[in-house]
Amino acid sequence: MSKHQLEQCVRSSLDQYFLDLNGSRPHDIYKMIVACVEKPMLEYLLERAQGNQSQAAESLGINRNTLRKKLQLYGLLK
Repeated sequence: MSKHQLEQCVRSSLDQYFLDLNGSRPHDIYKMIVACVEKPMLEYLLERAQGNQSQAAESLGINRNTLRKKLQLYGLLK
């Protein structure tokens, strides 16, 4: 999937989200989207790195301590 396809997926999902709101006001969209994307991304990259946090952090472009904080936040630390 290209960057453009991923962006389109997000836009399409947001379109559906606003349709589902049926006129209600949105709330906390940023936090919702980050959590919906970040957790599966961390799970996926950690799995690809066979549990190697340093390798997963490098793939993400963040340091290992930041990765560990994020894993803790989502209950993914073992």
